[in-house]
Amino acid sequence: MADALEHLVVDGNEVLEMKLVRSVADIENDDTSFGPDMCHQVFGENENIFGYTDLKIKLYYSAGNLKTYLGILYSDMIEPKKSGGLKADDIEGALKNVLAPGYVTNLDVFVSLLEKDKLFTPQGELINSFTITPYDGGESRTFEVYYCETSTPGFLSYHERLQTFLLWYVDAASFIDVDDDLWTFFTVFEKYRSSEGSTRYATAAYTTVYRYYAYPQHTRPRISQVLTLPPFRKMGICAHLLQAIYSHYIIQPEVVDITVEDPSKDFQRIRDYVDSKYCESLPAFHPSKLTQGFSEEMAKQACSKFKINKKQARRIYEILRLKNTNLSDKTAYLNYRLDVKNRLNAPFQKKKLEMKKLEKVLKPEEFAATLNSSGLAETQARLSAHYLALEADYRRVVHRLEHD
Repeated sequence: MADALEHLVVDGNEVLEMKLVRSVADIENDDTSFGPDMCHQVFGENENIFGYTDLKIKLYYSAGNLKTYLGILYSDMIEPKKSGGLKADDIEGALKNVLAPGYVTNLDVFVSLLEKDKLFTPQGELINSFTITPYDGGESRTFEVYYCETSTPGFLSYHERLQTFLLWYVDAASFIDVDDDLWTFFTVFEKYRSSEGSTRYATAAYTTVYRYYAYPQHTRPRISQVLTLPPFRKMGICAHLLQAIYSHYIIQPEVVDITVEDPSKDFQRIRDYVDSKYCESLPAFHPSKLTQGFSEEMAKQACSKFKINKKQARRIYEILRLKNTNLSDKTAYLNYRLDVKNRLNAPFQKKKLEMKKLEKVLKPEEFAATLNSSGLAETQARLSAHYLALEADYRRVVHRLEHD
């Protein structure tokens, strides 16, 4: 029976087609389609959908206002009466739980909504604009960054549609509590001219930032969720977005520093690049100072000028020192590696001291068991692997800095 039903099990990632639709022509144009990175947050851990033949799920958004169309197409569906009670998965039920209310299932209705998208303008305050010229010399594209709060007129209903993208692209994503007015939002739109010559906007990226309180009357903004939509990736948009966030907060005296909540590897690399570009301009990070080791002055200047916290400032020092180290000079390169490894080793050294104290008070067999569970035996191997991975990440940032 299982083999007979195998053709009715499909990978949700392969049958879901998404689009950001600017014009009716985009609906039939395969070049405008993109897929999800994951779907386990909607269709379950194994990401499978059961019970349909020739299944296609179409999730289309109008490019500006993100009005949503859901189409579920298939040639056949399993019948419980003929399959011993087995039912097809409730696809719309699963999607209804996550899509914003008001999505449409009729394509003609969606096409009529595209007409209204021509009138869409971004909500909030325009805080930055930038132009990106493709490396292949194609046409330049213009983008604008807008700042919104939960009280910004019209923004929350738009955000309800925007945040649904998180589930397909950010693991362990969660929708934020928009009743909390400490949330702020930065959205990026491409500003373009339609074929009729009118100014239009297409949603490209966004981030949420939470303004944490810091004693006595300061704030510590924390960047939470960051997303660049697939049609706009690999263009450098996220770096521009991050710079816009810095520009917004740097001038606010009550802001202590800017932090990031659990950054992905990709975002950390972009953050490292942006912060390195900023810190290169500071006297404390001058190449002549880098070989002398990380200093309090570096931490102080990074924070006062760019609101970069001390932990991140140390990381930027390591990146810029690598950039300015002659890797052919064995002594200089060795000194660099030792400097980074000493930082990585600090928590293990502290643990070793704690273990020495325990050795004096525990029985030999108890101490042996504690030593095994502490993982100190594998410390050296882990430290070496950690360093190599870190240097590889740093080299990517350095490469980007050198080829700007």
